[in-house]
Amino acid sequence: MPLADMLIKKGVLKNKRLIEAFSIVDRKNFVPENLKEFAYIDEPLPIGKGQTISQPWTVAFMLELLDPKQGENIMEIGYGSGWQTALLASVGANVYAIELVPELCKFGKENFEKFSGSLGNSVPKLGQVYFYCQDGSLGLPKVVERIGGFDKIIVAASGKELPITWKEQLKIGGKIVAPIGHPARPAGGSIFEFIKKLDGKWEEIEHPGFAFVPLVSN
Repeated sequence: MPLADMLIKKGVLKNKRLIEAFSIVDRKNFVPENLKEFAYIDEPLPIGKGQTISQPWTVAFMLELLDPKQGENIMEIGYGSGWQTALLASVGANVYAIELVPELCKFGKENFEKFSGSLGNSVPKLGQVYFYCQDGSLGLPKVVERIGGFDKIIVAASGKELPITWKEQLKIGGKIVAPIGHPARPAGGSIFEFIKKLDGKWEEIEHPGFAFVPLVSN
C-alpha cells in the first residue's frame, strides 16, 4: 500500500496539500541504501550518528499540526534525511533547513537535490530550500532580518525547553511545532503547538505520548 494511502487509512493524513506531497515524495529515496526495503513501514529508521528518519505517522501528525502553505517561510530544525524538507517544499513552502551533524548535512542535502532534480516541471510550485549546517538552537537571525521572521517552525528532535531564539524569530500569529522531552526521559515526552498571539502571549497545546532523539546543540 502506498505510504500516503496507509496514513490516510490510519486517520492521520487529512490535509489535501499534504496528501499530494506524501504522494510525490518517495520515502525510499531518503533512507540509507541498506534500509530501502523497509522504507514503507510505519517505523523510524536509523540514518547514522544516532539519528533517525522519523516514523511516517509522526511526520504526518506534526505536518498536519503545522499546516504548511505555499509561499510560507518555514524554519526546519534537524533536517536529517531531508524527507520532511522535501514534503514541506512540495507543498510550496520556502524551507530554511538546519542540521548540525556534518554527515547528515551532506546526506539530507544530497537526497533533496536528487529528489528536486528528478521532478522536472512536475511540481511547478516546489518551494525554495536553503540548507544550513550549524547549531539549530540559535535559529537564523540574519535570515530573519531579511524576511521579517518565520511564518512557522518545525523541530525534529526533543529538547528540554523551547529556545527563546525560536520564539523571537517567529512572526506574530505564527506557530512552532516541536517535541519537548520529559525531564526523566529526555527522548520521550510530548509534541507541542506554540502559537504566538497578537498580545505577545503564547498559546500552548500539548499532544503527549511521543519519543524523539534528543536535540543536539554545540
